[in-house]
Amino acid sequence: MADIATARWAELSACEIASLVHEGRCTAQTMTEAALRAIAERDADVRAFTQVWADTARAHAAEVQARVEAGERLPLAGVPIGIKAGEGTGSVQSQRMIEAGCVPVGATSVPVVSHAADWQTWGHTDRGPTLNPLNPAWSPGGSSAGSAAAVASGMVPLATGSDGAGSVRIPAAWCAVYGLKPTNGTVPARDAAGLNIAGPLARDAQDLRTAFKALAGAGAGTGTPVRRPLRAAWSATLGIADTDPEVAARVRSFVGTAFGADRLLVDEPDIRLPDPAPCWMALRGHRAAPAEQVEAVRRELHTAVDALFGAYDVLATPTTPHPPHGHSGPGNRMSVAPDLGVQHHRPSRRLPSRGAHPGRRRGRLAVHRPARP
Repeated sequence: MADIATARWAELSACEIASLVHEGRCTAQTMTEAALRAIAERDADVRAFTQVWADTARAHAAEVQARVEAGERLPLAGVPIGIKAGEGTGSVQSQRMIEAGCVPVGATSVPVVSHAADWQTWGHTDRGPTLNPLNPAWSPGGSSAGSAAAVASGMVPLATGSDGAGSVRIPAAWCAVYGLKPTNGTVPARDAAGLNIAGPLARDAQDLRTAFKALAGAGAGTGTPVRRPLRAAWSATLGIADTDPEVAARVRSFVGTAFGADRLLVDEPDIRLPDPAPCWMALRGHRAAPAEQVEAVRRELHTAVDALFGAYDVLATPTTPHPPHGHSGPGNRMSVAPDLGVQHHRPSRRLPSRGAHPGRRRGRLAVHRPARP
């Protein structure tokens, strides 16, 4: 049984792991040991984890295996998961993942608190910054930096994140994995403003779906059937981002070719959203602003986005307006601009643009969908 986990660890998806555990071909303990071994072998070169909980993980794995052997059908049985630092195993997201069968193996890095940069997008550990597995000269993005890096490097198949302004979507994009920022209100928020939303990161889209169902509960994904083809609006900037032309061209090409006309009809309306940054900063408590001004911008954003989704099923944008920056920081570039534009009540998925070479400027696609009743 151990041979499967040892030989194929970096290739196994979370759903495959759960199937192997339920079929009796591997145990939760075997999978946990494979993850701990991968962390020991690879994390010195990535620095995705700030803590590794080996003893606690082994205890959780034994509990999961006992539940499986008692006949429980756990959707994520025996799946090792990285937990975003600051959440711990007691957060709502962590508890729901554990209840679904996940085994928490360690805390993943987040940015160090700094007053020198408003948009810090790299992870911090006591061994130095978290490195991007695709290129160590790049930032992995943030704030769910270690979670994305741990998944991308094959240490764990699944990790938790949270997203208030691209903090799942940006690291997923820059590390070429999948990330989901759910619709505000469908899962617990981690801030008083209700903008910082728990969401998973994974290498496999089906894993993302399974994790979201565990996180959001029994009603997740039970809306009306989606008609085909979907109507998609493409925007490189949303009227607020200074998107690099090469990034825009790469992502637009992906949107046009990856799905097919039978699945996605793409239009290019002139979308110009109001600048959401002052509203977001005030709501998150970073900068003071008159309450009536904040509410006016918020209403304007809601009106504009609601009108957009009245005409289209999908909004496709670049996840960030520029490629990954280095470890000195983003400078004056606002990596989060497209993500803030539809932040308030739309679910966003970051999809890897296939075929982008790690050494070249990468295309990154964020897909925004309206919440289904």
